[in-house]
Amino acid sequence: MTARTATPRTARAINDRIALDLLASEGPLTAARLRELTGLSRPSVADLLGRLGRDGLVTVVGEAGEERRGPNARLYGLVAERAHVAALDVRTDSVAFALADLAGRTLAEDRLPATAGPGGTVAATLAALERGLASSGVATVHTAVMGAPGLVDPATGALRPTGSLPAWHAELLTALRARLEGSVLLENEVNLAGLAEHRRGAVTDRDSFVLVWLGHGVGAAVVLDGALRRGASGGAGELGFLPVPGTGALPAADDCDGGFHALASSAAVRALAVAHGLPAAIGGDAQAAEAVVRAAAAEPTGAAGAFLTELADRVAVAIAGVAAVLDPGCVVLGGEIGRAGGPALAERVADRLRVLSPLGTDVRPATVAGSPVLAGALVTALDAARRDLFGPDLAR
Repeated sequence: MTARTATPRTARAINDRIALDLLASEGPLTAARLRELTGLSRPSVADLLGRLGRDGLVTVVGEAGEERRGPNARLYGLVAERAHVAALDVRTDSVAFALADLAGRTLAEDRLPATAGPGGTVAATLAALERGLASSGVATVHTAVMGAPGLVDPATGALRPTGSLPAWHAELLTALRARLEGSVLLENEVNLAGLAEHRRGAVTDRDSFVLVWLGHGVGAAVVLDGALRRGASGGAGELGFLPVPGTGALPAADDCDGGFHALASSAAVRALAVAHGLPAAIGGDAQAAEAVVRAAAAEPTGAAGAFLTELADRVAVAIAGVAAVLDPGCVVLGGEIGRAGGPALAERVADRLRVLSPLGTDVRPATVAGSPVLAGALVTALDAARRDLFGPDLAR
């Protein structure tokens, strides 16, 4: 059998992609530093820099600051304005967006409350996006990624209709696709949070994990062997429908109240806090549950400690089911409630899980600051734009 080796053209494409990825992740580099990081020879690096410069992807952006004999070394960087991306985090009560260049630098961002005024949230979002584009001097968006709750149809890329979500979510997606010249991709918001934790947060050292989202509702992002797993209908990770003991009922196709949702949603967490005699903020949003969990995690003793332990018991039951089917080896507690619980909640969940499951499962709190959905949407949009401009990552 004849051994197969990469053709010179394929080898050049692989080297170009490696160099471009390094410039994207590390920032401007000298040719000498690129040689160190890639292991390529001096002529090979000079050749690829020339080739990428002619393609309009790399340019000289300055000189190295270190003192040396002779002229300073040139610094090469991405032509960041070659393409721009947009990310949107769409909730039931708000929309946040960010614009970034090809190097990942944020150029504009905003957050808007949902509104019932003329044109509603769709018109307000498009107007804010137009202002962001104008203030940044950006004419065209190469790729936009919109993160939203609900099921995303893998065949059509559309939100599957559901009575629990506002109609303007689907309307905004349609409007964005009509307004923007580039691709507009839709992804479940919990999946995007999972991707953000994988690339920038708690699980950069793992290729298999499950992010459990604890917020207004509950859900999960499943990443196995480095790939996001969406399921046949886009419903992988719909933990709210998971039948678990303690709810007194079973979920239905159109109602998750008999499933894990009944134990770990923000409303359930607030009720649990009240049952333990803790002051729970009044209101129906996840911020109220987040506040009481954060306070309990800060001083997990007495009633606060008992509350946190019972909440951990509830969460561990669902994770035991996930572990029995997927054995991911690691679970991240995300969402407003998961992040608020921090290490105190994660440690209690891990302790309970060791009793429920024979499978070793590391439990970690999410660490991405700000909006993990927005961060995941930016990562996804940048990946798509770079694949188009840099070529596929043939080294993988």
